[in-house]
Amino acid sequence: MNIEDIIIPPRKINTEKWQLGHVISQEILEGGIVLIFCSDYRGLRNGEAEILDFRTVRQELYGLSKLDFEIPVCDLGDLISGRTYQDTHYVLQELLSMCHYKNAIPVIIGGSNDLAFSLFSALNFHQKNLNYTQISNIISLSNEGEEITEKNFLSRILSSKNFTIKNYHHLGYQKHLNETDSVKLMKEVEFEVIRLAEMMNSTEKTEPFFRRADLVTVNCDAVESMGDGFSVNPQVNGLNRREICAYMKEIGLSENLKSVGIFNFSAQSETFLNHQLLAQMIWHLIEGINIQHSHPKERQYETFWVMIDDEQYAFQRDSFSGLWFFGDDEKPENLIPCSRLEYEEAKRGQLNTRFLKN
Repeated sequence: MNIEDIIIPPRKINTEKWQLGHVISQEILEGGIVLIFCSDYRGLRNGEAEILDFRTVRQELYGLSKLDFEIPVCDLGDLISGRTYQDTHYVLQELLSMCHYKNAIPVIIGGSNDLAFSLFSALNFHQKNLNYTQISNIISLSNEGEEITEKNFLSRILSSKNFTIKNYHHLGYQKHLNETDSVKLMKEVEFEVIRLAEMMNSTEKTEPFFRRADLVTVNCDAVESMGDGFSVNPQVNGLNRREICAYMKEIGLSENLKSVGIFNFSAQSETFLNHQLLAQMIWHLIEGINIQHSHPKERQYETFWVMIDDEQYAFQRDSFSGLWFFGDDEKPENLIPCSRLEYEEAKRGQLNTRFLKN
């Protein structure tokens, strides 16, 4: 497959040496970050696949500081939508696979939220037992229809015999927008489900759900809208602008990050600040990835023991990052990411039940 047949390259944007655009290329490099813009929204009810203009987002992104970033960034361009929606999913998976072979992190920007299915499918081909975290205001577990849609994609991922999922975390759901049965079912199968209220004001409580994530997707419907709508399904309530940028940085800080999707953005919005916000979300993601790559590979841990009902439980703190983990295993990868707040709760005799599931 030739990239030229499926991608429209971005138009040149003039930038200064200190700006990110000065170092953005159009080549997929080993271990780099690859931006791919998508205009296919046919996973939505009455969604279309018109060619959309992401130029304002690019201008804003390219104009931000490149700081001391070392990870190469590629803006591959705009994905050409397939004749059918299934064609788009197929072509996208092939493109994602090309990135994975080069250990590059693809970041899909735009398109409907169900394109997360293709991100999961492509990554599952290269790696098993995936940790998947999604930020979305909706939990939809419908299994209706033959084609992948925003209503059924999550159910298809979780129920497919071809996929292996180790952990799934659903963050930012809003009670008034969801069926109680969907939330109840997610909890019954012991997937973490976190309300919007628990994500507001600080990332500390939910940061552990990003720390080992292989795949993270963000539904822009989970962000509060302004003007004519940040997302294709604009919401009056959601994460605010500072909060979503802080979470994008946390996504980039994941130790295992392989793929990212930012979906349901309203590319046709006439509100300039919506395009600026998306650009800054991408920038904070890139910043997080660069910070993670600068961390030392060898870590030292301090161990703290807590006694609850005559049982001893170990918490460990990374001496470099200050991040907390639960467990006494000598292998760091077997420790469970947790927050300082959960350690403090354990000292008061309250141990989070998710630690005992493992």
